[in-house]
Amino acid sequence: MLNMRILDKFLKRTLFYRRNSVGFTLIELLLVMGIISILSVITFNLLNPAQKFRQARDIQRINDAKAIFDAIITYAAENGGKHPDGLKNGMSEVQLGTFVFGCKISTGGCNVADETCLDLSRPLKKYLKYIPIDPTSIYSPANTGYSVVVDSNGIITVRACGAEGSINIFVPR
Repeated sequence: MLNMRILDKFLKRTLFYRRNSVGFTLIELLLVMGIISILSVITFNLLNPAQKFRQARDIQRINDAKAIFDAIITYAAENGGKHPDGLKNGMSEVQLGTFVFGCKISTGGCNVADETCLDLSRPLKKYLKYIPIDPTSIYSPANTGYSVVVDSNGIITVRACGAEGSINIFVPR
């Protein structure tokens, strides 16, 4: 009987046994806040939103480069193998866009030395509603952040110049 009284007194003083109390104790609140903060830090580190956004933008760049490339190939297929105006065998790499000056770029695997952009929006209008623009805010229709080059063998390569990952994004064929 004595042990029961001691046990009863002990339980009344713990966090888990309260008979007529209203609300939460300070210790209970601090404990819950600590658990929530630890779980949020773990979740934030696991998800790493900045890295996920970079990966999403790189996936968008891959899809855009494929869309540009497919439009060029479809144009050539429907026009007897002739490339759109501005694309010719052995040409140097050029950025897509409408700028007349300021298209030089050397990032993300692109090495565009020409100041003038190549505007493919008119010849490819049938295949693309618009020429895609790099998902970062520094590009525009005037300089899209995508480049194209045709080597001496007629192999076309479309590159995404703003790639943020560790790989260069390009579509050759």
